[in-house]
Amino acid sequence: MANDRIVLAHGGGGSLSRELVEDVIAPALGTLPRDMPDAAWAPGAPDFALAADAFVVKPLFFPGGDIGRLSVHGSLNDLAVAGAEPLAIAISLVIEEGLAIETLERVLRSAGRAAAECGTPIIAGDTKVVARGEADELFVSATALGRKRIEARPGLIRPGDQILLSGCLADHGVAVLSARQGMEFETPIESDSACLWPLVAALIEAGVDVHAMRDPTRGGLAACCAELADTASVSMELEEAAIPVRAGTAAACGMLGLDPLTVANEGKLVAFVGADSAQRALAILREQPLGRQAAIVGQVQERQRPAVAMRTRLGGRRVVRMPYGEDLPRIC
Repeated sequence: MANDRIVLAHGGGGSLSRELVEDVIAPALGTLPRDMPDAAWAPGAPDFALAADAFVVKPLFFPGGDIGRLSVHGSLNDLAVAGAEPLAIAISLVIEEGLAIETLERVLRSAGRAAAECGTPIIAGDTKVVARGEADELFVSATALGRKRIEARPGLIRPGDQILLSGCLADHGVAVLSARQGMEFETPIESDSACLWPLVAALIEAGVDVHAMRDPTRGGLAACCAELADTASVSMELEEAAIPVRAGTAAACGMLGLDPLTVANEGKLVAFVGADSAQRALAILREQPLGRQAAIVGQVQERQRPAVAMRTRLGGRRVVRMPYGEDLPRIC
């Protein structure tokens, strides 16, 4: 690895994050990089999956969500996009000395409500307190357990697959940034933090030919497609005109110099489905409250260069690269 010290961009979900996992974390643990997904089937119990996630979002509260709600949704979504039905969650807290009890209670009540809404109980946890100045208010770690419903993984993606996106991009990242910087936009923008299992369950129950799924969090849709194209040894072409972005969010991104493709989301599903199932899958997603703005945004092609490209509204072709780091650190 080029760096001998950790930098903030190592946590951004882009190429530096991948480098950290492949060159440092996986070798030190004795695990192959491709065997370290966000959720994985448990050895000796292949019908069950585990997902682990950590949350350091700043600020703790933002339009449409907070670190408690985010920790529940984020960990459950890692299970859902692996094809596993969420069963239970364990949450651990690292609390900085001086945090107001009222703040902690507010976060935990929100997490409890989110778990109840998802039908997934919080059944275990741990708490640690560090001295003032040794953490930033509150960090949350979540581990989720799920039961396998289908096998959905990058290796099943093949040329001809259609790429479906369940709704509008970039709301979460812009909402967190606005709260962090004390910014207000003409059109209020709220985080999309939500549990994706209802969308995934609907596709499974309908027998849709789903090959792989992801939730485009850090690094956004760009990182999601770049990573999967590399893992599956395919190429992908996106259609800019088909990608839903709310007008207010697009305007905010333009003002801030952000690309909606690389901004984090916390309640969006990207599904790679067989071409024969694409239109049916789209109709199923649009029947769900979280999928009203769902769209087919691209297709998978034979391996070529660039690995991911996008046809622009003007008819040109733009290369979509894996982000280097993260334009908005500590976004989840």
